Amino acid sequence: MRPVLNDPLAEVRVTLSAEGGSCSRARQVVRDAAETWGLSEDLADDAQLVVTELVSNGIDHGEGLITLTVSRKADGMLVEVHDESPKQPQVRPVDPSSARGRGMQLVQALSTRWGTTPDARGKVVWAELKA
Repeated sequence: MRPVLNDPLAEVRVTLSAEGGSCSRARQVVRDAAETWGLSEDLADDAQLVVTELVSNGIDHGEGLITLTVSRKADGMLVEVHDESPKQPQVRPVDPSSARGRGMQLVQALSTRWGTTPDARGKVVWAELKA
């Protein structure tokens, strides 16, 4: 289902369950929003990688439902993932022998900036991507 986004600074928000299929749904939401907003394919690809990592972290380390919010910004896109855990994400050194642990480094590399915002029900991890 493609979101209807008439406002160039529109926001798309979906609630995702903490299961693997949610990453695919999150990528589709980001891809559809970027296409509707006329953003470049490169930005859409980067945003899909970022949202996969953020939602995966929410599934692996968070609690409860995950809320994905994608917003159009004048110069790109903002991706926000809320989960119900106060635990903050960490950028860790890469362990070459591990297949995991590179997610936040990927988010850092693809985003103009990223961060976390604690709230009463957990946290929002966000990333800005510029066109």
